[in-house]
Amino acid sequence: MFPMFYLHLFLFSFLELELNYYDSIKRINHSLVVCLMGGIVERYLTVERNKQLYVKLFPEVSTLTREQPPIASFIIKLISSSSPNRRTLVHPGVCDKQLKNNDDFVWAIDTLFTGRFIIDVEFLDLKIIPPLGGEPLSIWTGYHIEKHSIATALTSLGQMLSEGIHTDITINATDGSIGAHRAILATRSPVFRSMFSHNLKEKELSTVNISDMSFEACQAFLNYIYGNFQADEFLKHRIALLRAADKYDISDLKEACHESLTEDIDAKNALERLQTAYLYRLPKLKSSCMRYLVNFGKIYEIRDDFNVFLQSADRELIAEIFQEILAAWKGF
Repeated sequence: MFPMFYLHLFLFSFLELELNYYDSIKRINHSLVVCLMGGIVERYLTVERNKQLYVKLFPEVSTLTREQPPIASFIIKLISSSSPNRRTLVHPGVCDKQLKNNDDFVWAIDTLFTGRFIIDVEFLDLKIIPPLGGEPLSIWTGYHIEKHSIATALTSLGQMLSEGIHTDITINATDGSIGAHRAILATRSPVFRSMFSHNLKEKELSTVNISDMSFEACQAFLNYIYGNFQADEFLKHRIALLRAADKYDISDLKEACHESLTEDIDAKNALERLQTAYLYRLPKLKSSCMRYLVNFGKIYEIRDDFNVFLQSADRELIAEIFQEILAAWKGF
């Protein structure tokens, strides 16, 4: 894969032009096609002549290059192919240059060239900053290998769960059981780690009882832990997953549920989600529900449901709701 990628770059790295002595202004764009991060990125090699010859190299403007501008190392040459005075100019070289726009690399040619000449660009390395941050990685060496390795490992973990390969712990849900692996559970959850590290019944009996989760929700919970994420089951079991994430201290899952629950608040679920936000200390969800119910006046459209809600909701939460209502009234 990687040699082909290099040849693909190298293959498109030559541009042959002809300039006459009397040309006052000439601009030619040449496209270098680069496969980067699973997408196609075009780099443009531009030659401009306006009293002086300029060579520019820059990426095509796209979401990909804006978010992850390439960092290039390359050698660029200008070779006069006119006989008998064949000449070669070599740029000193560029190392780890981030290319965002058409002014990041400009080579001004002081020597007068007429007739045919070739521009030769040899890329020595191309780097990008990974989506999650960190040090730039070469796309020809580590990054794609690392990405492939992670994907393969996640697939293997999912297979271990789905096929029950060498399981050593049983998770008992309300309506079924699932085999799992202590090491993986302990790695993802400090609560599970504590269970399996001390002489508790879970360690002795090799079982964990999760009596407040259905089999389907528990399966979704374990799928998330093992990296076998499924969007449809996540959306279906968000509340149960939030409860499990809070109980077993899996902060990334809790935050994922928090963000997701703020995205589709409506009249049917606003009160339930407000209670959920209060119970699990989710400030963004809580403020979103308050704004929907009070600022948008939806609380008056669901008066019957709100009256039922008042019978069982926490007193402190009810006080906060009425404070929001009073504040909204003062704003009119």
